[in-house]
Amino acid sequence: MRFAGVVDLTFFLRRQFSKASFILILLRIQKKQIMKKRNIKFQVLTLFIMIAIMAVFLNFKPMTEVKGGKALDTLNMDKAIKPGADFFSYANGGWIKKHPVPDEYSRYGAFEVLIEKNYVDLKSILEESSKDTKALAGSNKKKIGDFYKSGMDSAKIATEGIKPLADEFKLIDAVKTKDDLLKEIAHLHTIGVNVLFGVYSGQDEKNSEMVIAQLHQGGLGLADRDYYLSKDKRSTDIRIAYKKHLVNMFKLMGDDTAKAGKNATEIMKLETSLADASWTRLALRDPIKGYNKYTLDQLQKSSPEFDWKNYFIAIGLPVPGDINVGQPSFFESLSKIMKETSIDDFKTYMRWHLLNGSATLLSPEFEKEHFDFYSKALSGKTKMQPRWKRVLNLISGCMGEALGQVYVEKFFPAESKIAMIELVNNLKASLKERIQNLAWMSSATKTEALAKLDAIVVKIGYPDKWRDYSTLDISSDSYLKNVMNAEKFEFAFDINKIGKKVDRTEWGMTPQTVNAYYNPNMNEIVFPAAILQPPFFSKDADPAVNYGGIGTVIGHEMTHGFDDQGRLYDKSGNLKDWWTSADSANFMKQTSVLVDQYDHLKILDTLHVDGSLTLGENIADLGGITVSLNALKSVLKKTGDTAKIDGYTPYQRFFLSFAQVWRMTIRDKEQMRRLKEDVHSPGVARVNAVVRNVPEFYSAFNIRTGDALYIASDKRAKIW
Repeated sequence: MRFAGVVDLTFFLRRQFSKASFILILLRIQKKQIMKKRNIKFQVLTLFIMIAIMAVFLNFKPMTEVKGGKALDTLNMDKAIKPGADFFSYANGGWIKKHPVPDEYSRYGAFEVLIEKNYVDLKSILEESSKDTKALAGSNKKKIGDFYKSGMDSAKIATEGIKPLADEFKLIDAVKTKDDLLKEIAHLHTIGVNVLFGVYSGQDEKNSEMVIAQLHQGGLGLADRDYYLSKDKRSTDIRIAYKKHLVNMFKLMGDDTAKAGKNATEIMKLETSLADASWTRLALRDPIKGYNKYTLDQLQKSSPEFDWKNYFIAIGLPVPGDINVGQPSFFESLSKIMKETSIDDFKTYMRWHLLNGSATLLSPEFEKEHFDFYSKALSGKTKMQPRWKRVLNLISGCMGEALGQVYVEKFFPAESKIAMIELVNNLKASLKERIQNLAWMSSATKTEALAKLDAIVVKIGYPDKWRDYSTLDISSDSYLKNVMNAEKFEFAFDINKIGKKVDRTEWGMTPQTVNAYYNPNMNEIVFPAAILQPPFFSKDADPAVNYGGIGTVIGHEMTHGFDDQGRLYDKSGNLKDWWTSADSANFMKQTSVLVDQYDHLKILDTLHVDGSLTLGENIADLGGITVSLNALKSVLKKTGDTAKIDGYTPYQRFFLSFAQVWRMTIRDKEQMRRLKEDVHSPGVARVNAVVRNVPEFYSAFNIRTGDALYIASDKRAKIW
C-alpha cells in the first residue's frame, strides 16, 4: 500500500510542481521516513522506490558520464531558440556564448577543444623526452627530445636572427645562368620550399598499384589564385597588405626601403603571372581533368624552356618514368614565364620564398611579421600561440609517427579500437542497406557500388608499421637545421616511392591528428587515435551520442567513396567509370538539389557558400548523418531502449550530438577566407543545411511548415 500511495502522490505533484521541486520534495519525504524507521532493509527499499518514482515521473535516465566530461552536455544548448528556427544555435548557443574565439585562434570549436587536450598530452611527452639523459643516441625519444630543446631555445634563436639562412642565401646569390637557376629550384624543392610548382609521388590514378611522379601548380605566396586576380574589395585589400608585408620582410633582411619596394613589385608581377596560369579550386576538384600522364619527352616538348631531364636528376630522380602533369596549361605557361623573366627577378623571388618558408623558425621580428600578415590580416587572430605549441606542431609535422608512437602507448586505450571496429561494421551494414534500397540507381551500378563498399579498408588508431627515422639527423644545436634535415628526409622518402608498388600500410595522418580521411586511390577510411575521444566518441557513452558523433564522421568518410569525386574511382582505387550513363545522370540530378541549397546560404553580409566547391563535403555530411542514423535504428531495434536521457529521446540526442560536433565560433576574416578557399561548408551550414534534409529530424523536434529550416519533402536532397 505504501508504494501505491506514493505513486498517487507522484501524480498530484507532477501537476503542481516543476521537475526540480518534485525531486526535492521526494527526497525530503524519503529523509523523513528513514528518520522514523532506522531499519536498514526499510531504508534500501525506500531508496529503490524513490528511484522508481523519479523514473516514472521524468521518464529519463541520468546523464551518461564519460571520462573527461559528459557525453552530451545540455548546458551547451540555448533552449530559448526553437530547433526549427536554427538548430545549430539551439544545440550550441549556450556553448557559443561562453566561448568567444581565443586570441590565438581564428576559429574555435569541438575540434580545437580536443586539440587543446592533445597539446597537453603531447607536451608531456616532449618535455619528458627533452629531459631524459638516458635516452639512447639515435633513438626516436632522443631525437624528438633534442628537436624540442632546439626549438625552445628562444634566446639562441633571437640572437642568431637571419644567420641560420646565410648558406642558403649564398646559394641563391651564386645563380648566374639558367642551369644554375634550375639546380637551385631543384635544391629548394628538396628542402620544402616549393617555388614555381610542386613535385611529389602519388598513385597512378588508373593503375592504383603503382606510384608515379606528380607535378602540380604552385609557387604563390597567397593561398589562392583569385587573391591576385579578383577585383572585389577583400582581394584588393589583401594584395595591398601582402605587398606591404613583402616590403617589411625584405627590410628585416637588410634591404633599404627603395630596394624592398622594388623587390615586392617584382614578386607581385611574377606571382600574378603564375596565378593567371593556375587552375581555379573548382577546376582542381575534377580528377579526370587532373589525370594527364606524360613521358619525360612529352613534358619537355610541352614546356621547352625548362630543362626537365636535368631537373629530375638534380632532385635525385634520374629516371622519372611516367609523370602525371596535374595542370598541363599551367606548365605550358610556366615555360613562357621562364623565358620572359630575368634571372635576377627569379633570384629575388627565390629569396622571398626561402625566407617566407623559414620565417617561423627565425628570430622574433621575422615570426611577428609573418604572424601579422598570415594569421592576423588573413584570419583575424590577435595573439600568437605560445612557443611550446608552435614547436610541438612543427615536430608533429616533421617526425609525426615518432611522436605518435609514444602518444598511442600512453593515451590510446585498446578498448577504444575494439569499440570503433564494431561501429564501423555497423555503419558499413547500414550503407549497404541504403545502397540496396536506392530508388534512383540501377541494379548493375548497385552491384559495383556494393563491391566497392565491401572492399573499403578501415584503419583505426595507428599504423601497424611505424616509420623508420634512423637516418634523420637531429640535434639540439639548430632548430632551423633540424627542420631542413627533416624536409630533406621527407622529400627523399617521398621521391623514393616513384616507380615502385604502393605500400598500403602507410598512413596519411599521424595518430595524434584530430581528424579523419577517406583516400579514393586506396579506397580506405582512416581514423587516427586522437579523434576517438569526446565529443566525437566514448566507449562509455550511450549509442545515440556515439552514432551522432563519431558515427556521422565514419559515415561521412565512407560516403566520400561515393561523392562527386570519390564515385569516379572503383573498388581498387582506379579512376574508372563504373556507372551506367543513366545512373550518372540521376546522381547529378540528386546532387544538383544540394548545390542549389548551399548556393543560397548567406553567411556574412552578401557572402554565400559555394555549393559547387563544397559539394563533395556536403554530400559526405548528408550521407554521414543518414547512414549513421540508419545504423542507430538497427541498434535501438535490437536493444529496445527508447528511454529518455536528460529529457531527450535517443533520436533527439543523436541530432544534438551531431550538432555539437560542429559547434564553433569563428572570426569574420577567417570565415571570409574559408568561403573562398575551403571545400568544407561553415559549421552552421554543416548542421542546419544537413538536418533539414533528414525526415527523422522533423519528427524528433516537431518541425512544421513555417519553420525556417522546413523544406517540403519533395524538395529535400536524397542521395545516399
